[in-house]
Amino acid sequence: RRGPDPGQRLRHARRRVLPHLADREHRQTQGGGVTDIQLVTTYLGLGSNLGKPEENLNEALARLENYGAGSQLRKQAAIYWTEPQGLKDQRWFASQVVELAVDPEIWAPEGLLSTLLAIEAQMGRDRSAEAPGGPRVIDLDLLLFGDLTADTGFLTVPHPRLLTRAFMLVPLREIAPDLVLPGGVAVKTALGALNHRLDGDRIWQD
Repeated sequence: RRGPDPGQRLRHARRRVLPHLADREHRQTQGGGVTDIQLVTTYLGLGSNLGKPEENLNEALARLENYGAGSQLRKQAAIYWTEPQGLKDQRWFASQVVELAVDPEIWAPEGLLSTLLAIEAQMGRDRSAEAPGGPRVIDLDLLLFGDLTADTGFLTVPHPRLLTRAFMLVPLREIAPDLVLPGGVAVKTALGALNHRLDGDRIWQD
């Protein structure tokens, strides 16, 4: 389904988002005072199995950083090699999860998702031409945006397959082991419910 122009950075007003962590940023007001901005903890999933997958992940993060102010890379999981889901006859995926702290005055969740789609397109991904679950140069998913729960047709958070994908939950547990997802399920509990195997940096899932 097509959403807003992926190249547009949307600057929405404050949304009713409860950040998972109480990070604050100080900002000077027009009157010379200082106000505290509550930053929203956001988690992104990255994946690639075409070309040089690890370099693709790094390039995607660099492109995201170049989109300007209002986001800070806080944590970065190791890169895991994961068995393909669905179409098995393809290369394994390099998968990673990162934690960002974003300013909700600058980044609305729809704007962040639009930017991720724009980066995918810049790196050569054509979602309309690829097979579902097939090979891709880059896959960027918005997993969590604070404690927000939403399903608008364009934006769904938490990510609709987060609770069923070990390649998302394993690196998420690495950087946020005590995280409780919206709805009250702990990351450790969700991962423990999946039939998967972790061996070093390789993940298998039935």
